[in-house]
Amino acid sequence: MQRRATTTIKVDDGLQMRPANTTHLDTLQEAFEETWPEVSRAMPWILPEKEIEPQLADFLDETERTGRVGRMHHWVLIRPWDEAVLGLLGFDRVTRSAEAEWNLGYWVRSSEQRRGVASRAIEAALTWIGELESVSIELKVDPNNAAGKRTVERTVRRWKGSRCVSGDSAITVAGVRTPHECHLITIGPESGPL
Repeated sequence: MQRRATTTIKVDDGLQMRPANTTHLDTLQEAFEETWPEVSRAMPWILPEKEIEPQLADFLDETERTGRVGRMHHWVLIRPWDEAVLGLLGFDRVTRSAEAEWNLGYWVRSSEQRRGVASRAIEAALTWIGELESVSIELKVDPNNAAGKRTVERTVRRWKGSRCVSGDSAITVAGVRTPHECHLITIGPESGPL
């Protein structure tokens, strides 16, 4: 397995993905607060009974450190002309299926949803992570999250992925166990979306 540092990705004129780090703390916290409590579904590690800022600062510090050595990759989704934070996307190693090497997760702030931000960022991130070698990516989604389910299913179709029932699992979000469906995509230098 090859490792490389998380790098900036220019998706298009309206979207950049910049490596997540502590310089984004204030703007990301503002975006989280706009979307609370929905953001807790995408970030189950946030404990709602505790203050958000220190949890987010710890997360950003860890993702910056692990991103430099290629152990995790997280990006803040930025609209370049006004530097607005639109969301967050990342790959980590917390997988449930035996096949996947990475788990892909994302979140888009409520005011920017239904504008294609998630789909464009996911496509760019999958292309980036598959540039060096073939890897299997796991995408999990709450089946009751209609918009998220459509995004994941569309991505899986475009990248010729499949449903992976063995990777289904319940995730604790704000103290509630929620079942999530698992999907797999295998990508690499020779593959790409349909």
